[in-house]
Amino acid sequence: MPTAILTGQPVPGSALADELRSLGFDVRSAADPAHTAAALAAVPTDRRVAIVDSGFVGHLHALRLALTDPRFDACAVPGALAVQPGARSALARAVAADAGADSAPYADRLAAAVETDGTPVHRPELGTLVAAVPAQGRARQEAAAAVAAVDDEAVRLRTAVKSRDGFFTTFFISPYSRYIARWCARRGLTPNQVTTASLVTALIAAGCAATGDRWGYVAAGVLLLVSFVLDCTDGQLARYSLQYSTLGAWLDATFDRAKEYSFYAGLALGAARDGDDVWALALGSMILMTCRHVVDFAFNEANHDATANTSPTAALSDKLDSVGWTVWVRRMIILPIGERWAMIAVLTAVTTPRVVFYALLIGCAFGALYTTAGRVLRSLTRRAKRTDRAAQALADLADSGPVAELAGRVVGRMAPGAGIAAAVIGSVALVWTAWAYGFGARQTVVAAVFYAVLAGAAVARPLKGALDWLVPPVFRAAEYTTVLILAAKADVPGALPAAFGLVGAVAYHHYDTVYRIRGGTGAPPHWLVRTTGGHEGRVLLTTVLAAVLAERATDFPVALTALAVFVALVVLVESIRFWVSSGAPAVHDEGEPA
Repeated sequence: MPTAILTGQPVPGSALADELRSLGFDVRSAADPAHTAAALAAVPTDRRVAIVDSGFVGHLHALRLALTDPRFDACAVPGALAVQPGARSALARAVAADAGADSAPYADRLAAAVETDGTPVHRPELGTLVAAVPAQGRARQEAAAAVAAVDDEAVRLRTAVKSRDGFFTTFFISPYSRYIARWCARRGLTPNQVTTASLVTALIAAGCAATGDRWGYVAAGVLLLVSFVLDCTDGQLARYSLQYSTLGAWLDATFDRAKEYSFYAGLALGAARDGDDVWALALGSMILMTCRHVVDFAFNEANHDATANTSPTAALSDKLDSVGWTVWVRRMIILPIGERWAMIAVLTAVTTPRVVFYALLIGCAFGALYTTAGRVLRSLTRRAKRTDRAAQALADLADSGPVAELAGRVVGRMAPGAGIAAAVIGSVALVWTAWAYGFGARQTVVAAVFYAVLAGAAVARPLKGALDWLVPPVFRAAEYTTVLILAAKADVPGALPAAFGLVGAVAYHHYDTVYRIRGGTGAPPHWLVRTTGGHEGRVLLTTVLAAVLAERATDFPVALTALAVFVALVVLVESIRFWVSSGAPAVHDEGEPA
């Protein structure tokens, strides 16, 4: 149990001790700094500890934000400071060094000292919430009146909703999902349980779609919307109750894609029952969505800490932000997750899987072109200087294996700074050759070798060019599209579903890489990338398998399935080990992903 130390002389009639106990703290008192040091020494070092001024006046939720958020080693509001075990030594030094010369509240002095010692102290934005240590008499009465004037439960509900959501989520889901989150919190449900319920609901929806019957499509559409409501609720529950966790970060980061892509598979299975083969459309939709996300991630990583990060395009975007309705229009036209899932649900219920995929491909292609064009213009018109950290993140997102590493050491010396040019040339040559020649053609294998060599040249030098953030999405598009073309040209039963499974397994690896980088722990271990071959190794292997099995194309789906199972097992085992480990970061999106 965490411990809260109330410092200073007790205030008659104060309910502060009871409020701290309601937050799960064991409350102890310390009349002066000497007693505080003794009380702190008596608390086990593996526990969270809070220092709270006895004269604190404020909302309970202000205390909750400062004292219970697990994402930060140290967190403070006026009059209250909480530290986790990682910052206990800094707090102990601050307590020992405090001479009491400053007139600031004791907890505030300790927070400043902890920060000076080198431990970042998170200070949550309180908005209308009150947190203060007023003097006695009139000042305390005024502070109490300010507390009474604001309903902290209403604030808590409002701030449980993401600050940046799409139009559909903001106006059609969040107005009631926040109350579902509160209902879950009051019954002891955790965000992870709600996340799992959302996944299960989506999988049932996919199963209903796979029936191929109209009732199944209607049920699938309804259940997909229910799954999305639960998907919004889990994050709101985490913010409402501050239940952030490393496991929750992993679930939140991966389940959205698992739900959506499983639904694509369900639609394809349902269409097949009706005699309509849409597996190519399903795989194309997954490829488009994944590449679109990689564009988002790569651009953000490239410009995360870039200097001179301005451009006329960015200035125009900021200007448009001042016109409220344009913000919603620009969010809607890129078809973010809320709008996209609503469209999928409605079209599933009233049309056919083929119509659903056509709408997805058209809508998402437009959104991808719109966002990518804007980012290209920003990159070309800004004079940003990218850091080594950004270049390393892009290299990790590129997912280059041993063949590209070898090619980079040899060819990279002859083509320094090739970057995006080499990636585009190699990718276009690969995809065009796979499309132009028949299944198993040797020319495709030659193109794959050429692609691998240029892939190595592309990343042989740090990716600091204006458009080098496009290298990872270009590689993703080349690898996934090549698998799609080869499976389609095989023209045998099971080839496209097997390709869908392979791309899904590889895409999980790429999403896992993204969220590890965003969490600040870096990419997956290099042995994993080498074991799975890297993007160029998988392309080479797939084209060689097609060439070897050209006369026995019916065996190609078996080969793709075996490769998919291998990649999935290796990647999932390592991913699960990482995300459930104590060192994994708690990453939670505060903006709606595309």
